[in-house]
Amino acid sequence: MSNDCPFCGIVAGEIPGRIVHETDDVTAFLDANPLAPGHTLVVPNDHHERLDDLPEKLAREVFAVLHQLTPAVEAAADADGSNVAFNNGPAAGQEVPHLHGHIIPRFDDDGGAPIHVVAGNRPDLTEDDLDAIAEDIRNAR
Repeated sequence: MSNDCPFCGIVAGEIPGRIVHETDDVTAFLDANPLAPGHTLVVPNDHHERLDDLPEKLAREVFAVLHQLTPAVEAAADADGSNVAFNNGPAAGQEVPHLHGHIIPRFDDDGGAPIHVVAGNRPDLTEDDLDAIAEDIRNAR
């Protein structure tokens, strides 16, 4: 737990939260600043800032909760679909430094855009660029 982390405070019961799912390892609650009705956050109970900080076993548990809750959130919001995403680090828009997955209900007429617009302008990459990036990723694992 981190004393200055609002999500740790919600998990500990020190800060009010609209909890929708709770286990010994993972908690889910409604986002206090929702992008849509039913916008839900799924967090590991222990403080981890980024995906690469998360132990593999706990990552499986977080993703299992996301898998379980996504259809429940969509049904509760009467949504046509959802975006499920992580902002991993400040450069990616992560505002609270406690790993959290978003389930954002989406509606046919909500005016939103696909996840591809999050990154802004697309890079102009050649086939050689793509091959080199793929190789770098394989080598970094």
